[in-house]
Amino acid sequence: MNFLAHLHLADNSKTSLAANLAGDFAKGNIDNFPKHLQQGIWMHRQIDQLTDSHELTKELVGLFPKNLTRAAPIIVDLAFDHMLAKYWDEYHHLTLQQFAENAYDAIDVCEHLPEKLKLLAPKIRGENWLTAYKSKKGLHQTINSVAKRLSKPEIFQGAIQAVDKLDIEIEIAFRTFYPQLMAYSKVWARKTPSEYL
Repeated sequence: MNFLAHLHLADNSKTSLAANLAGDFAKGNIDNFPKHLQQGIWMHRQIDQLTDSHELTKELVGLFPKNLTRAAPIIVDLAFDHMLAKYWDEYHHLTLQQFAENAYDAIDVCEHLPEKLKLLAPKIRGENWLTAYKSKKGLHQTINSVAKRLSKPEIFQGAIQAVDKLDIEIEIAFRTFYPQLMAYSKVWARKTPSEYL
């Protein structure tokens, strides 16, 4: 899952939006981070672990061409965010723009965020990243943007064509898997290890 899904799942589980997003930028032992970020980082890691190991996502990743083997899990994360944004009204009572504003505000006021997220936050809001996923064009731009940030962008060669070709398979996998993830996120919020609360 990428930024939008992690923020939505944080909201769904009534845990910190900023802390859950911080999980993408928090490396190493959770104990090294401020207490108010620890549950969110732990939740983020549970979500990523289940997503990466789930049979549905593994099957979907396996449908990508061989040259995209390394990039496919990242592409699936981005494509799932696109599906969430595309069908947002089915998953949340606020509009996507209202939710995005709330998320940007939560990130802005959260103290001691990982340095990379702190530096990226103005760009995330300025370019309204969370709503950009909604259109196919936005998904394509996001894939290109992620590829450019990598040390080996060539692993994304043909990613846009592949994601377009697998559109139906991605939607089926997302619609089947995401409600499970929503349910799991609520369970994890209740079962967070006490040292992270």
